[in-house]
Amino acid sequence: MEKPRTTADSNGKQKVRSAEVGTDILKALAQLSPSTSLSRLAEHVQMPASKVHRYLQALIASGFAEQNSATNHYGLGREALRVGLAALNSMDVVKVAALPLSELRDELNETCFLAVWGNQGATVVHIEPAVRAVTVVTQLGSVLPLLSSSTGLVFGAFLPQRETAELRHQEVLATEAHPLADEPAYASLCEQIRQRGLHHVHGLLMPGVDALSAPVFNALGQVVAVLTIVGPASLFHADENGPAARRLLAATRAVSWRMGYEPDASPE
Repeated sequence: MEKPRTTADSNGKQKVRSAEVGTDILKALAQLSPSTSLSRLAEHVQMPASKVHRYLQALIASGFAEQNSATNHYGLGREALRVGLAALNSMDVVKVAALPLSELRDELNETCFLAVWGNQGATVVHIEPAVRAVTVVTQLGSVLPLLSSSTGLVFGAFLPQRETAELRHQEVLATEAHPLADEPAYASLCEQIRQRGLHHVHGLLMPGVDALSAPVFNALGQVVAVLTIVGPASLFHADENGPAARRLLAATRAVSWRMGYEPDASPE
């Protein structure tokens, strides 16, 4: 026989529901940042303005929201900023990408790796090797060239130019008649990579080896890593419109989302 609901059960469920409503309003304040009116906020969360106002007063009292005395608009408060910064600091892209990288390798059975931008350039920090006799050996800690690898070129497309200018200059000087020595040609390629959201190379860094790379972004929209699939051209086809590319983009989007990146988030 089912036990009758107690007052404690009802109170507990009510508190959970109140917490859910409060977080919905906090999310809406973030989406409508830097500030918004009560009516716009109520419309966004699809709640009566009077109800939203009650929750806002509680959020203001706890420091998670604030009201501009000049405009009467509402925005996120100091405590919300502290929580957000703590969450950002806890986001380790290597840890976040570990499972998606492993799943990508399992699906494609090609070597997949994650690179971050270090002092010397694109540096391999995590590798999931293909499980078969014919594979491509990529070393942990390897530094990949900016202009001769899909990983480096993706970093070059999304990083601020000041961070890559010196390395590009060095690589151009080290290679006679480098095809990307021409500034307009390099800028055009970077723009194409940004538009497509990924890049592939066929035997550019190593003869007979194809590679396909895509960026990972953080909550600020900054590139924090590049995920790359690499394999022998006889087995792996780095087609930017192929199934491997679609799976790569799904993986990088999932990691970026976990890092707090929301490309489609915009105020209504």
